[in-house]
Amino acid sequence: MSLTFTLDPAVTPELRDGVLDLWTDVSNAGGAVGFVPPVTRETVRPELLKHLVGMSEGRTRLVVGHDEDGRVAATAFIAFNTHRLMTHWVWLYTVMVHPSHHGKGYGRDLLAAAADAARGLDGVEAIRLTCRGGLGLERFYGSCGYKEVGRIPGAIRVAPGDDRDDVIMLLPLG
Repeated sequence: MSLTFTLDPAVTPELRDGVLDLWTDVSNAGGAVGFVPPVTRETVRPELLKHLVGMSEGRTRLVVGHDEDGRVAATAFIAFNTHRLMTHWVWLYTVMVHPSHHGKGYGRDLLAAAADAARGLDGVEAIRLTCRGGLGLERFYGSCGYKEVGRIPGAIRVAPGDDRDDVIMLLPLG
């Protein structure tokens, strides 16, 4: 089985709720997507709304993966740079695969779908993302072609006394 990826799907209540459930489940499983467990849907909802506003304003694109049952199983948000000297690369945010699908290669598939989407954007030459250190994410992204280009020690505080590096990764699209 594999996921079916769509760029810029219609934002229906089902999609919105599916992304919200995914984000909540990934966060509660310990995923590094902006929260520390435990979280509720109501905790996550304001962050999702920010992404949806970005989509409605044309600043953000969504790559969503649906599983064979039609459920939202993976997402990556592509955000354009607003600085006129940095429009040749995009940000990748909120990259996540549902925990029930871990180990199936869907993370690699999601990153490939996001790269394909970015290649189709006029003038975009690279994708940049950040990830939380201490979880092995930089090794995963590295195995998908991303290179570590920077690291800010202790920039992410997940709990008192538990600071993590903010790791900056880049994927040239050329």
